Amino acid sequence: MAAGRIIMSRIRKGSRVWSGAERLAAAARVTVPHEGDYFTVAPRALFDRQAPLEIELGAGRGDFIIARAAAYPERNFLAVELAGTIAQLMAIRAGRAGATNLRVVRMDARPLVHLMLPAASVAAYHVYFPDPWPKERHVKHRLFTPVFAAGLIRTLAPDGRLFVATDVAAYAEGIFATLLAAGFVRAESAVPGAELTGFAMKFRAQGRAVHAGAFRVDR
Repeated sequence: MAAGRIIMSRIRKGSRVWSGAERLAAAARVTVPHEGDYFTVAPRALFDRQAPLEIELGAGRGDFIIARAAAYPERNFLAVELAGTIAQLMAIRAGRAGATNLRVVRMDARPLVHLMLPAASVAAYHVYFPDPWPKERHVKHRLFTPVFAAGLIRTLAPDGRLFVATDVAAYAEGIFATLLAAGFVRAESAVPGAELTGFAMKFRAQGRAVHAGAFRVDR
């Protein structure tokens, strides 16, 4: 019964997110459309210009990437979120903000990185507060693996950067070790999302530590 109530609550919440012509129009301006059983993402086809591309994986409500897109109008931004209702809400917020250099796509980060992005096409990846999947039986669901790290390396531009932050110290150690073993090196760069995402502001207000790192590939 409890599970059924949760599902119905999410369905009602999702319908409210999409209600109203203004919301639909705002979201449509930034959402990457997909129809049928599968679709592809071609970054250069999403924008009417060529510019450095930054991607946030697991962008949530879009607090960070919407603000960053506004601060760097000369760059293109792609916000990736798997949860449907959250992706819809982010698209509405981005559309209302008038973001012309930001697109929102609902999908899993792994097929995007492994299959859909051209080599050396991404100027920066932002991955902030990914689910740590703390239970041992759920470790297989964690985003950062040697294979995923190899995909990030393949798609990063020669001077590209990977920015990562988490509030879980043990998970940070595991992520950083995986990246270094795959061929990343630490970069002397600030990690912008370690301060500006919704989770970052929440955790810092609670006095919790945020563990962050910037990485590049030494080609």
